[in-house]
Amino acid sequence: MSKKGKVLVAMSGGIDSSVAAMMLHEEGYEVVGITMKTWDYVTSGSSKRETGCCSLDSINDARAIAVNFGFPHYILDIRGEFGDHIINNFVEEYLAGRTPNPCVLCNTHIKWDALLKRADMLDCEFIATGHYAQLRTENDRKIVFKGVDENKDQTYVLWGLSQESLRRTHFPLGGFKKPDIKQMAKDAGFIDLANKSESYDICFVPNNDYRSFLKHRMPELEAKVEGGDYLYKGKKVGKHRGYPFYTIGQRKGLDIAMGDPVFVKEIIPETNTVVLGDKEDLEEQQLMVRDFNLIKYASLPEDFVGLTKIRYKDPGTLATINTVDKKLDVIFHAPVTGVAPGQSAVIYEGNDLVGGGFIDRKPVPLS
Repeated sequence: MSKKGKVLVAMSGGIDSSVAAMMLHEEGYEVVGITMKTWDYVTSGSSKRETGCCSLDSINDARAIAVNFGFPHYILDIRGEFGDHIINNFVEEYLAGRTPNPCVLCNTHIKWDALLKRADMLDCEFIATGHYAQLRTENDRKIVFKGVDENKDQTYVLWGLSQESLRRTHFPLGGFKKPDIKQMAKDAGFIDLANKSESYDICFVPNNDYRSFLKHRMPELEAKVEGGDYLYKGKKVGKHRGYPFYTIGQRKGLDIAMGDPVFVKEIIPETNTVVLGDKEDLEEQQLMVRDFNLIKYASLPEDFVGLTKIRYKDPGTLATINTVDKKLDVIFHAPVTGVAPGQSAVIYEGNDLVGGGFIDRKPVPLS
């Protein structure tokens, strides 16, 4: 038994999780590798060869690392759990007029729960992933903070993790930059791994075409929602293909000529209406956050000021935040563009992840 303890490492077959496992092994941990099978393209109606974290090639790549370093590797089929929670939620969110964030939901409610459950079964004290993030302990709380590589920082998708989960989690890559990780793989003799392309698409949506995915999951959907109204400045200006097939801020593919560019400003599923606006109409200065989770603090201080990101690549905007009726009321210090209900609003204090939640829809006015 290793003095450092036994750690279950989530291995996708990509370079990051593979190097994370290698690092922990070399540091003296007793490593157990596990690859989660979450999805296969056959069930989604795609003839495209599987790629990314769910493919047979990726599973074999993860196993090859384990064999090379002499630690055990397991395959965990969680397609049932994944489908019930992540995919059903993905469809339901679009039907509710929101833009879902499946990767956040998967990290929080599927992968960590599945890892911890199997870690207990395998007598592993810790779990580890290849996320670019860091952890420290302060005031008896585990605090997530940004990795040193700003371009790869993945704290945005980790806001939903509980203190219980974080106490058993390691992020080996947080103190390194991506070129360092590639060099480590090359130095270990894994040249193909270092040069392996990375996929940033949603793993269960072939070709990143969510509209085709929705149609495949619900063959009757298109006929039900086609022909709703476009509204612009309060007036009906045309017909659209169905509200679930649009996202906030969308400009291309609207199939309507307005002279000047217009954007999707709001989606109203109750009336199958897509509201269009000019670019400046996309600006908002306030939003509400539901189902939030706090990491740095047990409760949010009154009139807390933090940098708030409304999408992964958003640099963030300062905002004053208060808890109101089990939601977070976020008032930005400057207008933000393209607030999409269903996406994550994530709050930072310096490099520290304070917490986050899902952007709520505005109430529909009573007619």
